[in-house]
Amino acid sequence: MSPLRQRLRRSPLLQLWLARFRELYRDPSAIFWIYGFPILMVVALGIAFRSQPVETIRVDVIAHADAAETARLLGRRSDAHLRLQVAVHPAELARRRLRTGKTDLVIELSRAGSGGGALRYRFSFDESRPEGRLARAAVNDRLQAASGRRDTAQVLPDRRTTESGGRYIDFLVPGLLGMSLMGGGMWGVGYVIVDMRIRKLLRRFLATPMRRRHFLSAIMLSRLVFMLPEILVLLLFAYFAFGVVIYGSLLTVTGLILLGAFTFAGIGLLVASRARTIEAVSGLLNLVMMPMWILSGIFFSWERFPEAFHPVIQALPLTALNDALRAAMLEGASTGALLLPVAILAAWGSVSFALALRFFRWS
Repeated sequence: MSPLRQRLRRSPLLQLWLARFRELYRDPSAIFWIYGFPILMVVALGIAFRSQPVETIRVDVIAHADAAETARLLGRRSDAHLRLQVAVHPAELARRRLRTGKTDLVIELSRAGSGGGALRYRFSFDESRPEGRLARAAVNDRLQAASGRRDTAQVLPDRRTTESGGRYIDFLVPGLLGMSLMGGGMWGVGYVIVDMRIRKLLRRFLATPMRRRHFLSAIMLSRLVFMLPEILVLLLFAYFAFGVVIYGSLLTVTGLILLGAFTFAGIGLLVASRARTIEAVSGLLNLVMMPMWILSGIFFSWERFPEAFHPVIQALPLTALNDALRAAMLEGASTGALLLPVAILAAWGSVSFALALRFFRWS
């Protein structure tokens, strides 16, 4: 046997990594959660929020002598990007439909004076919903045009484009990548360590001539190795199924993925460094992950939160990772333009790993 092979066989780091590798690929459920679940998330959310070139606005007209004519008038005009779905309902039913989100706008009709005066319209909508504001503007525009209003400004025909990069699925995929890196890194490391502690496997490792850093590094490296094909499968599926493309450097994106996996594996090590039960580590992992699930911009931009929270949100590792991935994938940002989020991720990963080495216990 060559000296190189002898050194490799005696390497604690390599042997621990190989043991973790064999344990993971022999578990079919682990393979599903690593490779299958992220793809199912992309499929479900990509279909739910797919691009819809024609917007449908639901409008209810309260029953009145002129309600049928108003509904016919609104439904007669048709735009290439907007369609009104108009129905006539009693007042109580129309207001209940508005309250429960089944319609976007309610129109109440009345006549000026006591007799056959001019027809008047009163709009009711939920101003907190963008659909309500859009419905109010569209319906008012159609009613004014039907009453003889003339638009004097000359507007040339629209130039309508649909390109990848600005759709919701393009925004979503980097967020799902970050979520997958966070979940895989923290659960794939933290849960495994506590499970080994419960089964008394860590005490057996303690009796070997292995150092603590060898064991923790092997756990992190095994996570990194499994993370790369997982992310590759997700990116390829998003490209072929939804046309999601990467405008930036593949090298930059790969570096961000590796850094994100390292960061969350380090946080997972720290969370599991002293937990002794599955219940304890599950609670701690959820406690750490839940704020980032909500605040870090996986499914919508974190800028929607009040500005007072922005400094705290930007300091979270998942926020830094998602922002960096979106900048690299959608905007083509270079590595030099991503120094701040890279520094945040590196700081979280390095400090977490150092603290895990300090506080880790075998039993």
